[in-house]
Amino acid sequence: MTKSENLKETQSTIQKALTHFKAKLSGELQKVNVPEWDTDIYFRATSSMATEAKVLALTTTGKTAEGLVESIVQKSLKEDGSRMFRDTDRALLMNEVDPSVLIKIGTALNNATSEDSIGNIEKN
Repeated sequence: MTKSENLKETQSTIQKALTHFKAKLSGELQKVNVPEWDTDIYFRATSSMATEAKVLALTTTGKTAEGLVESIVQKSLKEDGSRMFRDTDRALLMNEVDPSVLIKIGTALNNATSEDSIGNIEKN
């Protein structure tokens, strides 16, 4: 394979990867009902590696609760797809919200990430 053909193949693969991810991001929103808050939280079954990296960075350094809250802040959406929480809501969620509800929400958001989840990738 020539250098030019190799470059074209690489660009084609990157384009396919981008198209695949855009399709997953534009898919239907899933939701979890939170009766304690009388609300539904919507989310996508996938998120960017940048978002996952933030969560992983916290959890792998022993900050599991902070990682859980980070995933809730980043992944929780309203029905229209806009973010439910602001970045400034982290402290309130960490200190003034029922941890059992946060765990339930975080579990739903993080376990719904399809067969391509980081947990499955790490197993391989």
